[in-house]
Amino acid sequence: MPDRRATAAERQARLAAVRAEQRRKERGRAVWIGSIAGVLVLALVGVSVWVIADAGRDKAAVQAQADADIDGVEAIEGLTFNHVTTGVDYAQDPPAGGDHNAAWLNCGVYTEPVPNENAVHSLEHGAVWITYDPSLPAADVATLQAFAANQSYVLVSPYEGLDSPVTISAWGYQLKVDSVDDERLPVFLQKYLLNPELAEVGAPCSSGVGTPA
Repeated sequence: MPDRRATAAERQARLAAVRAEQRRKERGRAVWIGSIAGVLVLALVGVSVWVIADAGRDKAAVQAQADADIDGVEAIEGLTFNHVTTGVDYAQDPPAGGDHNAAWLNCGVYTEPVPNENAVHSLEHGAVWITYDPSLPAADVATLQAFAANQSYVLVSPYEGLDSPVTISAWGYQLKVDSVDDERLPVFLQKYLLNPELAEVGAPCSSGVGTPA
């Protein structure tokens, strides 16, 4: 496990390396899309350029919203960081931090509920956890699962007993929404994914426990 006494410089270096890997994946996807576009007829090139430009504008808009406060987000104070071998009675359901199992949960998409104590450890590493009511329609579930595409620090799983259709959590922050199309979901992800405030940000979200779908 990473040393909690790691300096701010060490945390920033680790975070920079993780984010560089994320950007590498995004560039690879962009090259793949560009290669496909290269074989299209010229009549489609203009459309492709418009789509890429439009996506860039959307990303900039999300970033601008993430730089501000997000309506409805609950900030959770006084969280503890102890490793435990038993279950934890969390104040939030689902939890957004607190004591947790020494083994973190591998990030990715799960089709069955996952152990709180392992998922919370992943939050400590900078992950964002999207939980949803198991009764959601398959199309809505697919929309949420898409948030994990090309992301190394996103968890998506069903969660029994939610008091809202969808809850998105990061260490110390949580947002409950009524729709998978709520515009605050991607903004929350942008704002709190790999939150540099965390001492263990950038520590692994793989090689732990759990097998994503």
